[in-house]
Amino acid sequence: MVRYVHFQLATIFEVGAAIGVTAPVVLGVHGLPQSNYALPLLCVLGASALFGLLAVSTRSGWLGGEKRDFENAVPLADPETVLPAPRESMRRSFDGSFVVIVALPTLVFGLLWGPWVISWGLFFVPERIVKGVYMFFWERRHGVLLWRGKVEEQPLGKDQFLYSSPRIATLG
Repeated sequence: MVRYVHFQLATIFEVGAAIGVTAPVVLGVHGLPQSNYALPLLCVLGASALFGLLAVSTRSGWLGGEKRDFENAVPLADPETVLPAPRESMRRSFDGSFVVIVALPTLVFGLLWGPWVISWGLFFVPERIVKGVYMFFWERRHGVLLWRGKVEEQPLGKDQFLYSSPRIATLG
């Protein structure tokens, strides 16, 4: 089990690791990129943050509608036996497979097209930061912590993706 906030914010480190691995190779082959693409890149990053905010704050299914997922979270019957130790959730949130999913296309397309391609992984970051911050305040407002994972004794129902526990159950 990992906290949903940790899952969202771990993307920053995952994308950073992927760029850290691929950037030296791509920049070594192509050199530093020209700065005439900086404004469009910033506009796309801003749009990513805006769509992340829309997805997390609405119930609409076609906009992402994650707010409905938060409200339908299944309360854990026995949080103490299921939840990880404090700070363990953040360690478990780091997903090496996502690093590979970002790093491989970045490396291939960066070598084929040019050095600006190494920044495509950054498009995940604003959306996840917005979702993580929104979730942090949502959890505080509702007095619960939201968790991703599976509990064999308490399976999730249809359209349920998260578990909840009282905020006092763990420092998470």
